[in-house]
Amino acid sequence: MKKQSLVNLVKYHVEKNDEAFAIEAAEIAKEFDAAGDSAVAQYLMELVSNVNFYVPQSNYHNLHFLRKVGYSTQPLMLPDAIEEDIIGITKAISSKKSGLSKFLFFGAPGSGKTESVYQIARLLNRDILTVSFEQLIDSRLGETAKNVSLLFDEIDRLPYGKVIVLFDEIDALVLDRINKNDLREMGRVTSVFLKEIEQINGNIPIIATTNLIANFDKAILRRFDAVVSFDRYSKDDLISVADSILTSYLKRATNSKQDIRLFNKILKNLDDIPFPGDLKQVIKTSIAFSDESNEYDYLRRIYLSLNGNPSIIDIQKLRDEGYTTREIEILSRMPKSSVSRKLRG
Repeated sequence: MKKQSLVNLVKYHVEKNDEAFAIEAAEIAKEFDAAGDSAVAQYLMELVSNVNFYVPQSNYHNLHFLRKVGYSTQPLMLPDAIEEDIIGITKAISSKKSGLSKFLFFGAPGSGKTESVYQIARLLNRDILTVSFEQLIDSRLGETAKNVSLLFDEIDRLPYGKVIVLFDEIDALVLDRINKNDLREMGRVTSVFLKEIEQINGNIPIIATTNLIANFDKAILRRFDAVVSFDRYSKDDLISVADSILTSYLKRATNSKQDIRLFNKILKNLDDIPFPGDLKQVIKTSIAFSDESNEYDYLRRIYLSLNGNPSIIDIQKLRDEGYTTREIEILSRMPKSSVSRKLRG
């Protein structure tokens, strides 16, 4: 840990600057992770998560198009490049002088876009108000455009320094799926959105997410101060995130033992590893439904799920993929002696 980081921690603690303290702690955790000490990094992030930085601010009465949402306080594992962007955005929001307040996160489903917004809110001790598209989008001609103006009026009246406004899957609005056959209505809504987001008070941070950025008009992209790609996971990044997810869930399991080597081999043999959101679901379900009498049954379930749930497991294919006899026994539920005999035969 750098001397300056230690000095900053003490300084922020004395100043009771919780936002800056949390950001600095996240930076220190990242240094430990980069040095290969991921256990300490995760422990630090869990400590920061357990501190009551997030305090509900208000019931936000009289809001029609915005609703307050709860969010996870668990640490989020991201590739270094994306994590650096998230930390930079967190600092920009906390700084009154940055002049940056509008951000767009894009990437495949499950890549961590919305979870990263939660991470920023947690570090900054802020509420998240998400746009309710059900209320906003109206099938009647011209009503959606009017509602967009009213939405930004609501945003302008929000308290400074207490909230982040989230447009989750903003393509529901700017691509206007309901009125896709009415080009005039689509153009009207998009024009109003462009005007309003250009004029919005910079003291209220706005973060939008989408997985359809290829369909966006360039004029929309220019209205955001920063556009962050979440499609920057390497295969090693996904395996590292998966290892952290697995370790976290196995801590809560009483009848399962960890075998990271076999787990990683399952992932490396895939042509495409799922993004963290899907990985988390597969791992969580596999552990929950595993046979309590078999401490490695969850690995068999993970293998089946990630390989399309084949009705018959081809043990010769497993051998060709580099699995040992013991590992084939775990994945196939076939006794080791039978595995050896079949492979010899």
